[in-house]
Amino acid sequence: MAKSSSWTDTIGMTSLPPNTTLAILGSVKLGHVLPCLGVAHALGIKPEIRPVKPGPLFHLVSPWGPADPRDNALDPPYPDIVLASGRETAPYLRAIRKRSGGKTFTVFLGNPRNWRRRFHLICLPEHDRLSGRNVFTTLTAPHPRDARAREEARANPHPAIAVLPSPRVALLIGGPSRKYSFEHTDIEALATIAAQILESGASLMVSPSRRTPQELINRIRLIVEANEDWKHRTFLWDGSGENPYMTMLAMADYFVVTTDSVNMIGESIATGKPVHVYEPTGHAQKFGHFINELLTQGTIRPWAGHIENWTYKPIDSTPLIAREIAQRFAEFRRTQT
Repeated sequence: MAKSSSWTDTIGMTSLPPNTTLAILGSVKLGHVLPCLGVAHALGIKPEIRPVKPGPLFHLVSPWGPADPRDNALDPPYPDIVLASGRETAPYLRAIRKRSGGKTFTVFLGNPRNWRRRFHLICLPEHDRLSGRNVFTTLTAPHPRDARAREEARANPHPAIAVLPSPRVALLIGGPSRKYSFEHTDIEALATIAAQILESGASLMVSPSRRTPQELINRIRLIVEANEDWKHRTFLWDGSGENPYMTMLAMADYFVVTTDSVNMIGESIATGKPVHVYEPTGHAQKFGHFINELLTQGTIRPWAGHIENWTYKPIDSTPLIAREIAQRFAEFRRTQT
């Protein structure tokens, strides 16, 4: 069982007791595990990762149905704290609370959709519009891309990015979803943004996601390859090898991010660097609340055809969530004695 490291009170939270144990229920999606890893790191704990592998029927009925009783993710010993995120993990978190005799403190990151009272704590962004005694909301979602991780990335950068001259602009691109579509007009607009960045004399770092249309990647590549000078000031990740996303976050002087990804925006504004946004065709109401709040605060700005400079206080909700967990865990322990 993984145990807590020596505690350094860097974010003004209640210290966790020595030897506190913590496990993360890992779903098939890395995007569900990373927020939990960020919180565990902020708590000062090296977590145990318990992969969740429900059978087809149990997967189908998640998060409403039971956990797969054959899955060894449910086996003892049970840790002091369990973190989970993603619909497949919700039944397992409920089951571990019950099997541990109520002695394991259960935390769900995100909206579990059902059985909400069965968790000791639910942490999720404000735009999910959930409230309750066991609910803690923050403006952004947790992530592991903190200042220390960025410092390590700067010390050991991706070699193709390290040679790019400053200033460097990271163009972080999502892709089609239930609420957003990347039409031809969006592809042309984002390709134009790439050209405008390079025309300004800045270097360009492009990080597409698994959802990014190949047509858009090809369009940006054609624009860059048509200009010899631009080729030497551009890095376009092609999906091969390790994703240099962390290096981009660490070394970017500016960001342009598509608004379909609240996670990429959240990770970008944690740096304190100017973050420009582009909204593709479509609209998600809850994402709109998040974007409008950041626009009102002056944290982000819509892309206006050129790089802009402004300052704001970096926003990172990960240490706030860790502090809330530590405080609630202390209260939980007091009720157990």
